[in-house]
Amino acid sequence: MSASLELQIQTLPNQPGVYQYFDKEDVIIYIGKAKNLKKRVASYFNKNHENGKTRVLVKKIVNIKHIVVNTETDALLLENNLIKKYKPKYNILLKDDKSYPWLCIKNERFPRLFMTRRVIKDGSEYFGPYTSMKTVRVLLDLIKELYPLRTCTFDLSQRNINEGKYKVCLEYHLKNCKGACEGLETEAKYNESIKEIKNIIKGNFKESLEKFQEMMFDFAEKMEFEEAQKIKEKLDLLGNYQSKSTIVNPSINNVDVFSIISDETHGYANFLKISNGSIIQSHTTEIKKKLDETDKELLELFIVEIRQRFNSQSPEIYVPFKVDLGEDLKVTIPILGDKKRIVELSERNAKYYRQEQFKQIKIVDPDRHVKRIMAQMKKDLRLSVEPRHIECFDNSNIQGTNPVAACVVFKDGKPSKKDYRHYNIKTVVGPDDFASMEEVVYRRYKRLLEEDEPLPQLIIIDGGKGQLSSALKSLDLLGLRGKIAIIGIAKRLEEIYYPEDPIPLYLDKKSETLKITQYLRNEAHRFGITFHRNKRSKSAIQSELEQIPDVGAQTITTLLRKFKSAKRVKEASLEDLITEIGNARAIKVHEFYHPKKE
Repeated sequence: MSASLELQIQTLPNQPGVYQYFDKEDVIIYIGKAKNLKKRVASYFNKNHENGKTRVLVKKIVNIKHIVVNTETDALLLENNLIKKYKPKYNILLKDDKSYPWLCIKNERFPRLFMTRRVIKDGSEYFGPYTSMKTVRVLLDLIKELYPLRTCTFDLSQRNINEGKYKVCLEYHLKNCKGACEGLETEAKYNESIKEIKNIIKGNFKESLEKFQEMMFDFAEKMEFEEAQKIKEKLDLLGNYQSKSTIVNPSINNVDVFSIISDETHGYANFLKISNGSIIQSHTTEIKKKLDETDKELLELFIVEIRQRFNSQSPEIYVPFKVDLGEDLKVTIPILGDKKRIVELSERNAKYYRQEQFKQIKIVDPDRHVKRIMAQMKKDLRLSVEPRHIECFDNSNIQGTNPVAACVVFKDGKPSKKDYRHYNIKTVVGPDDFASMEEVVYRRYKRLLEEDEPLPQLIIIDGGKGQLSSALKSLDLLGLRGKIAIIGIAKRLEEIYYPEDPIPLYLDKKSETLKITQYLRNEAHRFGITFHRNKRSKSAIQSELEQIPDVGAQTITTLLRKFKSAKRVKEASLEDLITEIGNARAIKVHEFYHPKKE
């Protein structure tokens, strides 16, 4: 396997989606679906295949592309669309072109609900497609149990009903239909049920649940418990049912979807082509910024180039924000529903592509990766220089004992563990976080100044305004105020505090800057807690052994070196103790733990 392929596999996401294999002529030779893209694609290259064609396929793969989707169902549908479109050499193409089932609400008076594999543009509403017939049947059975609908194909016009053209059938007597053909159910009441059915198909059960609960209580108040029980069973059916199919709206036809995400140096734009509610094309690319262009400028450039490159004639596009592309093209910025979900899917593809690029850059060009992170942190934290050297402080004084502090150091965005430092608090009596912070910050930078060591560009204090003010006092004493940027990060809501600014900064919860800042804070906490725990343990062990009369420090050290803990010293036999520390001292230790009964 080539280094290029190995790198592509390393950076694939662990998400459901569709992968495409290309040969040296850049032709798609295979399309497949996966629950986990990374595991599935890697499996082609890390095992010996018995099938000769599979071995030939693997040898021909030169490039891998993929599309991330929301669910495995979406991956199946997308794979089907792409195979039918590209007809790759190594894929099976079903000759009968079997299509997936849809649920149809027919465009007629007293609409019927039924399953179909044909989508006809006659004004009827279609929901799907579903990848499993079982799902369709379960949904139809559920709706049939909840709502009595007609199954006949009669033309139930008002005139035909008034003339008494039809008579109720067995379905009416079985209570599966309310007899609309004889005017026994009004059109308004029937359409109310259809509205609730549409909500159930879309996964919105709220209205139906409220309606059935109200009916159940009404029956119960009237002492009609048998009817109330029937309604309760319907409520249970609704509560237990969860739609497992992702609904694609077939009315979304011939539409291009565009989105973009960006950082300081690059934009990452995605294009999805939608036909009959299905994705038939996807393309993501990296756009290098030259003059710090806005997302709007980059996306406009991308849309014009892609529509020309793919010769797209779609009259409408969906985008996440307003773009100016002339009057001939309809631009929609979806707010809710299926259209909004498609734009979000496009953004997810752009985001995953960006993450893959970062991973590849990290492996191939680490310096560019560091520069990007440093530039982003400088911007997000409003710093005057890039924070190549960061130090973070944390205090630990659980239950007020053995107060200690920790300082962790990051260089170029990575931990520099050889520079980590522990501090025993010397000048503060009792648990006083503010005074402890003041002491360690002063000691740390007084020493760096005396030894002429490089100072950090950024100091992070674990805590809010109080701890930050304490650290600032020490910087003032050392004449470093204004020479080193300093911020505090409060635990509760991850607020970032600045000197003399009462209003905190809130970073985007998903931003790399916040993640690195949190990592620093958590690392300082871990480092401090470990030191504090060890100190308390050592103190507890020594204090217990020190209580033994006429046993000195050297004997305690010898015992701990051999037995490791005070508990094991207590459990040791007299003979074992004599072997280690001699007869006289062994008797004293043994009698301390095992006093003779009078």
